[in-house]
Amino acid sequence: MLKNKKKNASILIIGNEILSGRTQDTNTSTIAKWLNSIGVKVDEVRVIPDIENTIIETVNHLRKVNDYLFTTGGIGPTHDDITAESISKAFNLPYEVHKEAFQILEAYYKKDEFNEGRQKMIWMPRYANLILNPTSGAPGFNIENVFCLPGVPSILKSMLGGLKNKIIGGDPILSHTITLKTVESEIAKSLTNVQDDNMDVEIGSYPFFQAGKLGVSIVIRSEDQLKIDKCSSEILEFIKQKKIEVVDR
Repeated sequence: MLKNKKKNASILIIGNEILSGRTQDTNTSTIAKWLNSIGVKVDEVRVIPDIENTIIETVNHLRKVNDYLFTTGGIGPTHDDITAESISKAFNLPYEVHKEAFQILEAYYKKDEFNEGRQKMIWMPRYANLILNPTSGAPGFNIENVFCLPGVPSILKSMLGGLKNKIIGGDPILSHTITLKTVESEIAKSLTNVQDDNMDVEIGSYPFFQAGKLGVSIVIRSEDQLKIDKCSSEILEFIKQKKIEVVDR
């Protein structure tokens, strides 16, 4: 199958616990790195609360302007896990028991453990395709280009591998980092010149403060290693002229 190099995605983090600061989001990084590795560029990330209308409106917008939409959170057994029902309404599909999901969880749990709360996790939009969960049994699901994953980071990470054949990407998005002992203002003009000469390469500048020292990491991203190498050479050339120290982090 031919690959399309222009595939993009958005990530939608659903959960009041993220917005309140009680839970730190690490799923964005996990999903984005995985998508980059299969040639899908993440164009946008949003965090929204567990409010049905907000979920429906956001999903309907993002699924139309992206090749793929990944949601995390809100598919567990508690009262505020409303993602699956909201996705059903976004697609105007019945919200019902998924027979295959029922069989999976019925086999996973002991009879007295498969309680009403856990049975909530088998309710999904009609026609949903399951995303199998090798860690805790309860599957995620996808409808068309929307992929719904749990919010627990370790579980989410274990489920991504099963999606590889469902996602058509392009060449992996490669990156190279050059870390400098300097400040952004010292390299801004020279770095702009390199970017202007290499418009099809993404060059980012990220200041940091570590162990009492200021520095800047320059990250070069492209699908083409030769283009990365060219930019790297140009950056190292002006760094040499300015006598800026390259450091390891």
